Amino acid sequence: MPRQPRLDIPDLLHHVMVRGIERRVIFMDNTDRNDFVDRLRRLLSETGSSCYAWALIPNHFHLLLRPGAKGLSHLMRRLLTGYAVAFNRRHTRSGHLFQNRYKSILCEEDAYLLELIRYLHLNPLRADQCATLQELDNFPWSGHAEILGNQPGVGLAVEEVLSLFGRRQGTARKAYRQFIAEGLAMGKRPDLTGGGLLRSRQGGGGTEFEDSDERILGGGDFVARLRQDGRLEPQSQKKVELSTLEQTICAHYDLPHLRNRGRQNNASQARAVFCYCAVALQGYSGAEVGRYLNIGKASISRALPKGETAIGSDDGLFRLVDKLLKQ
Repeated sequence: MPRQPRLDIPDLLHHVMVRGIERRVIFMDNTDRNDFVDRLRRLLSETGSSCYAWALIPNHFHLLLRPGAKGLSHLMRRLLTGYAVAFNRRHTRSGHLFQNRYKSILCEEDAYLLELIRYLHLNPLRADQCATLQELDNFPWSGHAEILGNQPGVGLAVEEVLSLFGRRQGTARKAYRQFIAEGLAMGKRPDLTGGGLLRSRQGGGGTEFEDSDERILGGGDFVARLRQDGRLEPQSQKKVELSTLEQTICAHYDLPHLRNRGRQNNASQARAVFCYCAVALQGYSGAEVGRYLNIGKASISRALPKGETAIGSDDGLFRLVDKLLKQ
């Protein structure tokens, strides 16, 4: 069965999971981790999004987000692309850093917010990044220490989280810490990492299954409301026009246009950057870009890593890409 489009609904809770390609390490050192945290902190502020939990593991990370008006995809595209380009520059590498698309599950807040906060914040212990809960209390690469006030973190919605545990901050922090400790014996909790959980209910005519969706962690009534409101339909993504993208890149390379098939270094590199920005960053298909440039799909495929490498080695291009992602 084909994979359904991810749900991207502003102001609702999303559990986001991202892995390195082939499960490779995506955080090599604290410079990488600090770069990621700084980017996430800035993007949460710029997009009006809230984060309730996060955890960085060497080859993957988890986020629990309520995206702002521009949606989850806008935030994640900027976060992942900006981090990947900077990571490749720092470590002198090229190619994809992350495995396929990020995974996101839309979550019913009333039923799952606290359980997901606990699940995400115990991840470093399950992944042997910390040996004890006491060590986790000061671990700088998850939101647990941020809620306890022991680390600066990414700008979590700390007050909102603590309000779920009590009115006074000190009392609330103790209750939160106890809640986390009680989760140590619960294991990996696969019920919290996917959607589409089918639940049955007994009716007069026998067993009836609740409404469900593989992209949603929530009860049947929650899924039914979203479906009734038309919120489960894929939302169209705003893209920069290819002509506008061409003009921007041509201005950077001092070229009149990109459709000249010449092999001059700057023209060839400009086309590669155009292909990377259009396909990898903006979501155009290779066929669309090929028709625009009048080149074949094979040429598009060859151009993508060249474009990524060019962006990673040119500060001006790097700033251009960052500006593009803010559209």
